[in-house]
Amino acid sequence: MRSLIRFAIVLSSLMAWAVANTALAEGKCEPEAVAKKYPALAGKTIIVAAAGEGAPFSFRDPKNFENLIGFDSDIARAAFACIGVKMDFKIGAWSGLLPAVIAGQADVMWNNLYYTPVRAKQVDFVTHLLAATTGMVRKGNPKNVHSLDDVCGLRAAAGLGTVEEASFRKVSEKCVASGKAPVEIATYPDRPSGVRMLQNDRTDVMMSDAGALGYIIAMSPNEFEGGYTIRTNFTVGPGIRKDLPQLRQAILDVLTILQQNGTQKELMAKYNMDPSLALPVETHTE
Repeated sequence: MRSLIRFAIVLSSLMAWAVANTALAEGKCEPEAVAKKYPALAGKTIIVAAAGEGAPFSFRDPKNFENLIGFDSDIARAAFACIGVKMDFKIGAWSGLLPAVIAGQADVMWNNLYYTPVRAKQVDFVTHLLAATTGMVRKGNPKNVHSLDDVCGLRAAAGLGTVEEASFRKVSEKCVASGKAPVEIATYPDRPSGVRMLQNDRTDVMMSDAGALGYIIAMSPNEFEGGYTIRTNFTVGPGIRKDLPQLRQAILDVLTILQQNGTQKELMAKYNMDPSLALPVETHTE
């Protein structure tokens, strides 16, 4: 009898695996199969932590302040509709989103989150994008900034404590070592503050996330343009509670589907994100 029970369990698992992999191969959503594919998620409402303040990833809809839009917000909705579970956004300051997931107050952070091994000790990741950084300049590029090598002696702005600030400081050291003028570095607390610095001619170049600045440039083409873009080694994707392995698997599966059926590409185009930054979907648990 025990052998029959074990056989039945194995057979059931194999059937679920076959169903899931058929859907993946076909790029097909099967929300009606959630109880078979991810039984721990059936009937659940997934709480998604998002800041709602950073276009193009997650921001308030100008037509309905209570509604979040943006690449991350839209793809999260598409993902959970494809999986077959309900979701609600938990909105808060970006710096508090990951702690909320770690504490079990939310199930997943889906808001331009970079994977790092340190973070993966506390949450699981499913990555699907490559991060990049852009140097944004005023229209016409009056200082001829086409790479980091061009910023010696210029005024440069970056977010406080960001990798962009660190990059400017390293470049400034190289400038001085080669006999050139150092970079005059200014920091800002949030991206809108940096944009205002560039608008008001208080800096010559602002460096930040390529997706965010690409959206700003698209919205204000008569004010700004991109001087250069640098691809980083950082990968990006939602961070998931470690005690929800079926949620991690479901997101892994569904992002693969949304890449195959073109949904991710369409959303990247909608929010003026470079489609070449898409990466094969991968999970990270450490």
